[in-house]
Amino acid sequence: MTDRQSHILIAIIEQYAEIAAPVGSVMLAKLFGVSSATIRSEMVKLEHMGYIMQPHTSAGRIPTDKGYRYYVNQITEQSYTPELPSLDRSTKFIEARVASNHDRADKMIRSAVDSLVELTHNLGIATIDGQLYMSGIGSLFSQPEFMNGGTAPQSVARLLDNLEPWLREASPDEPLNVYIGEENPIGKSSEASLIISKFRSPYSNRSYIGVLGPTRQSYARTIRLVREVALMLEQTL
Repeated sequence: MTDRQSHILIAIIEQYAEIAAPVGSVMLAKLFGVSSATIRSEMVKLEHMGYIMQPHTSAGRIPTDKGYRYYVNQITEQSYTPELPSLDRSTKFIEARVASNHDRADKMIRSAVDSLVELTHNLGIATIDGQLYMSGIGSLFSQPEFMNGGTAPQSVARLLDNLEPWLREASPDEPLNVYIGEENPIGKSSEASLIISKFRSPYSNRSYIGVLGPTRQSYARTIRLVREVALMLEQTL
């Protein structure tokens, strides 16, 4: 992939996360200061490589799971650092909620999950004493991807039904794990991404906290929030 193709792919992913609609060549041409024809040519190449797709004949492009994987790898390997608004206010909001429940570890973890739900509009999850705590199902299913019927909501439900035994059996060992769309070990057709971080708690050295949301989301912001919340809990607990 050329540098220009990489930059176009990143722009498509970030624009799509923001507007929830296919991204066209006219918008990108203005962004990059080149002709629409140049952008369309690069889009065709990216599509042939499997990084983007065209959902309708006359529509713009949207990322594929492969495109999202490339983007997430760029972020986690620090090859690309997106410009993000300061998360200081969000972090202080979470710290305050967690600190208000300092007397019980389970309440602290629950408040951290609830905070992630409010900040990401995804479904939040955490393991507490071998059980899976979930919050924000309404937030998850209010996302555009899950409001138009189809099989995705049922696949998400299957994923949630099997998430606790899978976490217990697989015990992902990386500090942060991102499973995108078909990468999910269960619910492969869910069009959802699971972002989880491992942390030490009074219950286990392998407790987990994270979110489940649509593949279309702000990965940079969500990954950073999940990482910071896991670190905060580990330091506090």
